[in-house]
Amino acid sequence: MSAINGNETALRTAVVTGAAGGVGGALVRTLAASGAWHVIAVARKQADVDELNAIDHVEAHLLDLLDADALEKWGAGIAEREASNGGVDLLANVAAVAVVGSVEETKNADWDVTLRTNVVAPAVLSRSLLPALRVAHGSVVFVNSGAGERPIVNHSVYVSSKHALRGFAGSLRLEESVDGIRVATVYPGQIATKMLRGIDERLGVEFNGEDYIQPQTVADTIIWIANAGPDVHITNIDLRPRQEVSAKFNV
Repeated sequence: MSAINGNETALRTAVVTGAAGGVGGALVRTLAASGAWHVIAVARKQADVDELNAIDHVEAHLLDLLDADALEKWGAGIAEREASNGGVDLLANVAAVAVVGSVEETKNADWDVTLRTNVVAPAVLSRSLLPALRVAHGSVVFVNSGAGERPIVNHSVYVSSKHALRGFAGSLRLEESVDGIRVATVYPGQIATKMLRGIDERLGVEFNGEDYIQPQTVADTIIWIANAGPDVHITNIDLRPRQEVSAKFNV
C-alpha cells in the first residue's frame, strides 16, 4: 500500500508485468482509473513506458524479463521500498511469449526464450517481492493458459512452459499461505490479443477476435481475485470463450 501526497490518501499497490500487452494494459488502466491503486507497471519498450507513465497513479519501469539478475535486483528494490510503506497488495504476472510449431521444428532458442520469459521471470519476480507481499498479505496472480492444463498440437514449447508455471504457482501457494499470501492462477482460453493473432496466422487459422475472450475480461478477473474477502483463498480459475474454438488448433 503506497502513501500518496504525504499520507493523505493510501492506495493499494500492484505490480503488473506485460503492462503494454492486451491483458496487462487493460489491468493497469483499470486499476489506475479506480483511484484505489498505485500501479507499478513493467514493460520492455521505452515508448510503452513513456505512455504508461503519463497515466495517473501509474509508475512504469523498463525491464528485460530475460535478464533474471536485473529482474531480481529490481524486484528486491521495489520490495524494500514498499515493505516499509504497507507492502505489495497484488503481483500480476501477465507477460508471456508463445512459439508454435511441431516438436521437430523447435529450436534451442525457442525453448530458452520461452521458458525464461514464461517461467523463470515470474518465479524470480515473485520470490524477490515476497517480503513486501507478506507485509500486505497480498495476492500473486499468474496468467496461465488452457495450455497449462492439457497438451495442444503444435504448441509443445508453450505448453511445457505453462505446465511448469502451474507447478511453480502451486508450490508457492502451499509455502506462502502460512504468511497470508494468496496465490491464484487464471487459465484463459483464446484471448483477442496481438499474440494470439500472430499464432493464428502462423498456424493458418482465421483470427476472429469477436469469438475470443476480451482482454478486459481477464483483467477484471484478476481484480476480482485481488479484491476477494479475507476469508477466502481463490486458487484456480478457468476462463473459456462463450463458444469453444479450441478445435481450430488441432490441425
